[in-house]
Amino acid sequence: MKIGLLTKYGDMAASTRQRFQQYRPFLQESGFELAPRPLLDDAYLRKLYAGGRRDRGHVAVRYLDRLRWLLFKPDVDVIWLHCELFPFLPGLLEGLVRWPNKPIVFDYDDAIFHNYDLHSSKLIRALSGRKLHRTIGTVELALCGNAYLAAYARPLCPRTEIVPTVVDTTVYLPREDGQSADGPVRIGWIGTPSTWNEYMLGLLPTLTQAAALAGGKLAAMGADPKTEAQPLLDLFEWSEAAEVPFLQAVDIGIMPLTDTPWARGKCGYKLIQYMACGLPVVASPVGVNAEIVEHGVNGFLVTTEAEWSDALATLLRDPALRQRMGAAGRRKVEEHYSLQVWGPRVAALLLDVAEKSRAC
Repeated sequence: MKIGLLTKYGDMAASTRQRFQQYRPFLQESGFELAPRPLLDDAYLRKLYAGGRRDRGHVAVRYLDRLRWLLFKPDVDVIWLHCELFPFLPGLLEGLVRWPNKPIVFDYDDAIFHNYDLHSSKLIRALSGRKLHRTIGTVELALCGNAYLAAYARPLCPRTEIVPTVVDTTVYLPREDGQSADGPVRIGWIGTPSTWNEYMLGLLPTLTQAAALAGGKLAAMGADPKTEAQPLLDLFEWSEAAEVPFLQAVDIGIMPLTDTPWARGKCGYKLIQYMACGLPVVASPVGVNAEIVEHGVNGFLVTTEAEWSDALATLLRDPALRQRMGAAGRRKVEEHYSLQVWGPRVAALLLDVAEKSRAC
């Protein structure tokens, strides 16, 4: 059996790797073959992350390529769609596209419906405010990264399941010695240039001041490359191979968010990465963050700048607390947010969709 994998981006995108590609071994064990068909390739994403402009001509060509694939009866048994067929195409136009007669599994890990229903343009709200309704209403199964996303999908798709974005706990491991890294205690952050600019820049003075008062430093991977160098801020270029070594070299993981509808749809993936590597965490109590972080057990949930400073100061000065909270976080990931737990579950869900379709 073959799954047509319609992702927005290629494997460079974390969502593609973590929501789809990492399940490949479990799907293969269930008799599936993955046939990836990303809408936009890694070259597009590299240019975007480097601060380049969107190439509209390239995007148009890729849209046409996806349309051709849909129209010419793809040789697949199941279509696994990430978010949208054609992002920002008006809902009325996308509604004209005839789906192949294949069962469809819809998967999303961001509140993409707010790109439309909360858009500043009244015209876009009118044309596409209910765009996702049309898509989700046609699928056999909706896989949602958290409860906020599931609440949107469930009235449209009776078979809606919450599937968190998880990590492979045989890859994401704590430091072997379980002790702090050499040198100053490091507050770590990992993400993309866009999330850095949106959630980190405004808090940076508070974070660096907290680090300075305790003799620590701030380390960031994947930040905006245009960020100015600072004595207490170490910047690291993102690569998939460097993620785990980076996390094993820091001592505390942070995830600040602003309380917005978009942020409530986030899946807390960086928290899961931190905790899998045995790090205590400090995070904003927004959306799923408040489920992942147990305040005082595996980290701290904080809102104000004073709370950020206090929580970081406590962890920076107390290695025993860092180790205890980090161990609690690791246990939680192993039990609730690991590929080892979710791989068989996701494979079983897709197999059930395929088998029910064949029986019809």
